[in-house]
Amino acid sequence: MRADRLITDCRLATMADGGEPYGAIEDGAILIRGGDILWVGARVDLPPHEAAETDRLDGRWVTPGLIDCHTHLVFGGDRSGEFEQRLGGATYEDIARAGGGIVSSVRMTREASEHELVASALKRLAGLKASGVTTVEIKSGYGLDRDSELKMLRAARRVGAEGGVRVATSYLGLHAVPPEFRENRAAYVKLAVDEILPAAHAEGLVDAVDAYCEPIAFSTDEVGRLFDKARALGLPVKLHADQLSNGGGAALAARYGALSADHIEYADEAGVAAMARAGVVAVLLPGAFLMLREETPPPIEALRGHGVAMAVATDCNPGTSPVASMLAAMTLACVQFRLTPEEALTGATRHAARALGMADRIGTLEAGKAADLAVWDIIRPAELCYWLGAPLLNRRYVGGQPD
Repeated sequence: MRADRLITDCRLATMADGGEPYGAIEDGAILIRGGDILWVGARVDLPPHEAAETDRLDGRWVTPGLIDCHTHLVFGGDRSGEFEQRLGGATYEDIARAGGGIVSSVRMTREASEHELVASALKRLAGLKASGVTTVEIKSGYGLDRDSELKMLRAARRVGAEGGVRVATSYLGLHAVPPEFRENRAAYVKLAVDEILPAAHAEGLVDAVDAYCEPIAFSTDEVGRLFDKARALGLPVKLHADQLSNGGGAALAARYGALSADHIEYADEAGVAAMARAGVVAVLLPGAFLMLREETPPPIEALRGHGVAMAVATDCNPGTSPVASMLAAMTLACVQFRLTPEEALTGATRHAARALGMADRIGTLEAGKAADLAVWDIIRPAELCYWLGAPLLNRRYVGGQPD
């Protein structure tokens, strides 16, 4: 068996389904060839092999590279002033209805060049990479016109090419109604659905289609029009659902067989059951829950009871979740939502891969999958959720290549 690299003298949290907690192998080894895992298992079972390079990890833990499956990493400017407003008593809805929130990011994103968007996103990406991230989902949704949305999606592709991570893009044209369409939202929905999405798809810039379904954003009927277009183009969908109210978002996501329903603080039992039947992943976003000082957590027990896969992500964005660490998101998911550390790590690996439709390539340490790995200076995997802000990462591998 010829390999490019042997990784040995390590402990593995394979995160494969079933078996030991964390899919743990106490004395493990990994053979890598051509950017993929050729073989993984107990070191004592290593098959006869020749490896061009050998990395001995001195007993460190290795996990799959972490996957941030919900971010708004590309945007112009910042909204730290709104943070101060919220601390002064203003609600997210107050700020949005006064012309702030998403609309203020739209203005600054439209003014920024593609180069400026890439440069600022790479700075935020550095924090994610330092927390073990090897795959990032990046949404549009701060452009809200044809040229600006395409600019954002091109910038997202460049972030992946220049930043040393895999990037999955999501078109989020139905994020907010831009100011110029405030009196004619139907015309904007038509533009977003019938013109911008097809143009982005034609350029190969879209991996999935997302929408924000809330009374302050878009209705289930409007989102349904977008999702019908996505289906016609052969694109999977996902949804910002039931974050601020129970608007039937979870059920809508299930009806369209969405990859994921994200936030879902106010999803009801029927919505959760529908998600379970449709195989929709619940993406939990504890950073936004923290920053908005919400008090209604997602229905974790219902999700567990119905067997819905729970992913965890940062929701890194300029307004409601300025979080640039997957480890912080995992800790918050444990503390705020009462996930176990194993659930949180599963949510940042195997289930996050499902939420992106990439479970065949990433998310677990298994033969045939991409050799995207994170190596940690820890004694046990629970430490990844225990420490808040500690520098736990030793190194990353993306496609078998170390940083």
